[in-house]
Amino acid sequence: MKITSVLLALSLLLPFSMAAQARSHSVRAHVTRHGTYVRRHMQTNPNHTKRDNYSTKGNVNPYTGKRGTR
Repeated sequence: MKITSVLLALSLLLPFSMAAQARSHSVRAHVTRHGTYVRRHMQTNPNHTKRDNYSTKGNVNPYTGKRGTR
């Protein structure tokens, strides 16, 4: 019974994670021109709005679970 519940939960969450991946891309680790090291991370695909970014209030980052604050 427990395994069935877990499998059902995973099958319900899979489409959401796939949709999140389609709207984002990976950014490689790099060093900025000012010498700051930036770790590898996920970023939303560029478009003409700021309302769908993970850091915008009302949105939640699907990779970290953090709520947007901007």
